[in-house]
Amino acid sequence: MTPKITPTPVASLCVSRHLIPAHNLIPNTSIQNKPLLHYHGAFPLSTLTAAAIESHLTSIGVVEPQWRFTMYSTTHFHSTTHEVLCISKGKAKLCFGGEGNPGKVEKDVEQGDVLILPAGVGHRLLEDLTGGFEMVGSYPKGYNWDMCYGKKGEESKVQSIAELPWFERDPIYGDDGPILQD
Repeated sequence: MTPKITPTPVASLCVSRHLIPAHNLIPNTSIQNKPLLHYHGAFPLSTLTAAAIESHLTSIGVVEPQWRFTMYSTTHFHSTTHEVLCISKGKAKLCFGGEGNPGKVEKDVEQGDVLILPAGVGHRLLEDLTGGFEMVGSYPKGYNWDMCYGKKGEESKVQSIAELPWFERDPIYGDDGPILQD
């Protein structure tokens, strides 16, 4: 049986918000002006497993867990959906916004953290700091992810980001979460 996990209380949660300017053909947060969100230590480590994260996300019902993996080492973004990444193992250095972007954000993330990436935000793994870095990747119900790389020919995909609805409930906290403040 998968252990039940209870997220860190919202009142105690540290949240970082980052607006990242467009760079070359990577739109980042420029289309919807919704920030990249980092919930630091959203899940307690004592009972944290990928299965427990998936169970929690499913119980909240905002996103559907679709994979367990590390992050690709090539900058990419999604034009068809926002993305929720829950760190289930390890620690890594990630880059958001594109490596050549003066407004990029480089972050160390670790087990228990949650990242909410608006559609269009370029992201890649810079370094797996512990070996075995793993995330649970989830997407809003009814949406499937695509892969874009900021290359010519992706312009129509990028334009479609403007039509994507933002979250009506927080994927981790339901009706009372930080995503609702943005």
